[in-house]
Parts: sequence; structure tokens; C-alpha cells
Amino acid sequence: MDEARPLVLMEDTELLDEALRLAAAAGCDVQRVPDPAAARQHWASAPLVLLDDTGLRHCAEADLPRRADIVVLTRTEPDPALWRQAVELGVQKVLALPEAEDWLTTTLADVAEGPGSDAGRVLAVIGGRGGAGASVLACAASVVALRRGEQVLLVDCDPLGGGLDLMLGAEHTEGLRWPGLTPTRGRMSSSSLRSALPAADVRGGGLTVLSCDRDGSGPEPAAVEAVVSAGRRSGGIVVCDLPRHLPAAALTALDLADLAVLVVPAEVRACAAASRVAERALNRGVQLRVVVRGPAPGGLQAEDVERSLALPLLAAMRPEPGIDRALDNGHAPAQARGPLAEAAGCVLDALRGGRTR
Repeated sequence: MDEARPLVLMEDTELLDEALRLAAAAGCDVQRVPDPAAARQHWASAPLVLLDDTGLRHCAEADLPRRADIVVLTRTEPDPALWRQAVELGVQKVLALPEAEDWLTTTLADVAEGPGSDAGRVLAVIGGRGGAGASVLACAASVVALRRGEQVLLVDCDPLGGGLDLMLGAEHTEGLRWPGLTPTRGRMSSSSLRSALPAADVRGGGLTVLSCDRDGSGPEPAAVEAVVSAGRRSGGIVVCDLPRHLPAAALTALDLADLAVLVVPAEVRACAAASRVAERALNRGVQLRVVVRGPAPGGLQAEDVERSLALPLLAAMRPEPGIDRALDNGHAPAQARGPLAEAAGCVLDALRGGRTR
């Protein structure tokens, strides 16, 4: 509906092109008008009005009424004579582009999506050592959450992991991977993001996944922040698979997480390696829990791992029958029942138990 769209009246073609580009990036449909007479019909009901210097002058001369949420865009300092007209119309801000791109994109996304939900949660999954099974648990938690009726976004933050789309059998599914989104900064529309990403076909529906590519670089920290924040605003669950060496992009995801899970095989050397990973994660102030994966060749118990790492035990996971064959065939992990699904369920219960940060 026109009444729900921001109103745009600009004669500066460069500024107009910039405003329309930012609106598209924010997933915000705008209503362009050629003159104040056309603007008058939507003046009171539009959630936001974007003007340039000329548009401001014309609206003031047309005696359009004062209103809130008017933004004037400029490439240079406005003529001092226009400030009086700006005050008369109730202009909220006068912004110079491109310096104010992030603010304007965020504002347009707020208009398009409305206030974000406070029900969104972010889960980070980290391996205590190489091959610990963190990626498998991240995928399993995503699948189980989807079966529970949650909206789920699975985010791959490990550029050396081979790609979570491959683990889910979605390597040929159309949609963007990280190289297609990077560099990304500022606010991102959650609906636009989901429509651009592939949906892996799993039992329970389509699982939206943002994967690293086989030959591409990993995400930048600003891009991770934009993607994870967009997923959280939608009110669902964002699951981030993080590499254990925790580069800057992974630390960004960790900083946004409501819960982090450290996956540790029941082995003495794995505990030693995991202690260093845990130290780095805890330094970020995140709530960190441990999931212990069996079998234990030396008889180490889950409680022994818990004491060794001084971290609360969230779940002890027995071996999953047939998991290696399933993954090789591109079948998503976590059957309806089994040790992996049970562990994933415990993680999700802890995540939905309430935000702790």
C-alpha cells in the first residue's frame, strides 16, 4: 500500500539514485512523487519523507504542513536559507551521503520490517579440536529447530570447513554464498536475506543456509554482524558454525551469541586443546557450555571433561549410527530420533531458556 511506503521527492538525480539503491538494499519499497502536489496526498500517512534541497524548498513553498520523520539528503552543506524552511516543515535530520549511508539504510529497514522481534536467539557452535563434530551439531541443531517450527538461519563462519551446503546436500541449490554477500555492512533486511540464500531440503522443510564456498574467502566481521543481526530480528534462531581458531569474523558472531557450545570428544588430548579454545571464548563474555562426544577410548567420562574444562556440561552424546554414510550422501544430520537429535534438543532447550546477555 502507498500509505506504508516512504515518500521520496528529489530532483538531484545522483542523490535519488543513491537513495533508491539504499532502499533496495534495505528491502524497502518507496513511493516516488514528481512534485508537492502529488506528495500532498500521502504527506500525512507516509512513515518517512526523503527530500533533497530542491524538494525541501518546493514543499515549503507549497505550504505543506509540518510533520515528523522528514529527512533531507544532500551532497554539500545546504544553503543557510533552507534551514528556516527545514524547521517549519519539522525536518528530523539533514544528512550528507555517502557518510550517512548506514543510518539511512537502518532507518529504511526499520520502516520496511517494523520493530524487530525480541524473541530471536543466536547459537554459536565451536569445536574443541579439529574434527570434533561442531559442524555436524550445528547442522543438527538447525534441523531440529526447524522441525520444532522455528524460523532458522544457519551461518557458516568457517572458510576452511568445505561449506555447510555440502554437508546438507545443497551444494547445487541456487542462492548466494558468502563471496556473493561480502563486503556487506550496516543493516540488512531479513526477508531480503532469506530470499537470496539457498534453502536445503531437509525433513521438516527448507533450511536457510549461508555457506562458505569451496574456493572463496570467508566473511568479514561487518558482514557477519549484519547477517546475524538480521536473522535475530526475524525472531527465529541463528546457528553459527565457528572455526576453533576464532578469527575476527567468528569473534563477531561469538559476541552476538546468547549461548555458545563447545563440542569436545571424550579424549585427554581433546580436553587439552579445548581448554585453549574455551579460554578465548570466555574472554568475550559469552555463556559457554560443553557437549561431550563419545565414544571414550580411554574410558574418560563426560563428567571428567566437565571438571577438566570447568564448564557446565550441557549434553553427553553417544555415537550416531550411520552418520558418516549419511553425510557422505548429502543427507542432513539429526534423524527424528537418536543421540544427535537428543543432544541438539538439549542445546536448543538451553538456548530458548532465556537470553542471558
